[in-house]
Amino acid sequence: GPGPGPGPGMAGGAGRLLLVALLAAAERELRFKPPPPPGEAPVRLFTEPELARYDGQQEGQPIYLAVKGVVFDVTSGKEFYGKGAPYNALVGKDSTRGVAKMSLDPADLTHDITGLTEEELKSLDDIFNNVYKAKYPIVGYTSRRILNEDGSPNLDFKPEDQPHFNIRDEF
Repeated sequence: GPGPGPGPGMAGGAGRLLLVALLAAAERELRFKPPPPPGEAPVRLFTEPELARYDGQQEGQPIYLAVKGVVFDVTSGKEFYGKGAPYNALVGKDSTRGVAKMSLDPADLTHDITGLTEEELKSLDDIFNNVYKAKYPIVGYTSRRILNEDGSPNLDFKPEDQPHFNIRDEF
């Protein structure tokens, strides 16, 4: 006579296999997702301790410097910003005030621009636009620029529109 048809046990097994295959495919899809098109790239946010890791002291680590809350990758300027280099004091932190005043005084190596003169503010913008934005890629922003003191999103936050803006995944 005809053999026994597929019992419920068999169908259950096949269903489970299919589910496992689908999950594996979905996971693969997520892992190899192409990066979002420019403009929609997620913005990398740096807290002070994170930024401090990129202070040029570690050979082979990128060197980051923040000005006006924008984090630049200044690794290509190693001879200025690397370990023992003349401007190494500026990196691994937001040194907006130091850049504005052309000062490496530790007291000036801060994001705080309170009390700067018109001249210093103009100088800051010139250097920001003509040196940093012109020469170095933007890798993200300081958390202070993206968030308010209470941790809520800063609605005034506008990413700098820079032609070679790209977020490189460092992990």
